[in-house]
Amino acid sequence: MQGSIYCSRPSCWAPGLEGTSDWLSWAQGQKDIEYSPATPNLEFTTPLFRRRLSQISRMTVQVVHDLKELAECGDIKQSFVSLRGEIARQLSVDKTLIQEGDVMPAAFSLSVFNAPIALASIACGLKSGYSAIFPAGSGFYDGLVTAISPLLSESVDRLMLVYADELIPEEYAGTWQPESPDDGKALAFACVISLSPSENCGIPFTLEAGTCKSPASFLKALLLEA
Repeated sequence: MQGSIYCSRPSCWAPGLEGTSDWLSWAQGQKDIEYSPATPNLEFTTPLFRRRLSQISRMTVQVVHDLKELAECGDIKQSFVSLRGEIARQLSVDKTLIQEGDVMPAAFSLSVFNAPIALASIACGLKSGYSAIFPAGSGFYDGLVTAISPLLSESVDRLMLVYADELIPEEYAGTWQPESPDDGKALAFACVISLSPSENCGIPFTLEAGTCKSPASFLKALLLEA
């Protein structure tokens, strides 16, 4: 599938990258994301709200919050894509089941796949609804096309694309082979996508499988176009 869309400037968060110059250097291959469990501070939320949040949830809340200010998009529908979801929290649940044969219900409270975008909606006061998409086989391109399908079917005129994945736990290091230096590291970004240009959504972008093969390749291409 190929087609043109229009994007806003993305809001991004990853360990070791701060500010526009760092992100541009990363997009140009001059700087790397740190292999780190670091998280954003979320100082705009209350301590009670953020005290139990995972890395992926904190990153998702941060980029959605930043995009609302950057793109002045207001309350619009969100499409959330993740290749791993709450993987660290799920690992903790699995360990408990293996070691103790049981797990308390509270362990599942923030482990569901849609937890990050639901928390972002609450923190940012978004009420237009969201979709949570887990593409099979880690196929980001398929997830991206599914995420923007409401646009392609003209059900909405714009939406917020949100992607996030947290650092892969060390326990899984031997079960996968990274294809690029960005694989397995924490990364989150959000942008507004539309089929027509506007003041805050004017970066033209072509949906090509090669460019959109991975979240990092999509974001790098978008940053270089911005």
